Amino acid sequence: MSDAPEAPRWIAYSFAVLCVVPHPHLGTAVPIGVILHARTAQFIGIRVLTDPAALAACAPGVDVELLCRYLDGLRAVAEGDPAGGPVALLPTSERFHWLTAPRSDVLQTGRGHSGLTEDPAAELDRLFAAHVGAGVG
Repeated sequence: MSDAPEAPRWIAYSFAVLCVVPHPHLGTAVPIGVILHARTAQFIGIRVLTDPAALAACAPGVDVELLCRYLDGLRAVAEGDPAGGPVALLPTSERFHWLTAPRSDVLQTGRGHSGLTEDPAAELDRLFAAHVGAGVG
């Protein structure tokens, strides 16, 4: 037996930044969340701004109450909550692809990116801080 420390178990993941696009015809996007999927770990997570005042500042002229309801729906799908409808009951890979599918709406995701981590939940927090900002949400 060796006393060498066990090598880290790297987990591949994909993520997309969730943006609010107050005026889709102009294309200006403000990052408000991150969606991360680690297929081999059967992990999918979403972290979004939840403070209505912060969301209102990001998206002037957008109905913040409606935006919060949309974000609640996305969270339900990511978490596999039956309240998210039939899509929420799909496997994690299919939910991630549904959540990140291109759309021309007030909520859009950027291009997908990938990486390696030992802890998908911690990586989600790190990515949220890097792309949306520390101390918000």
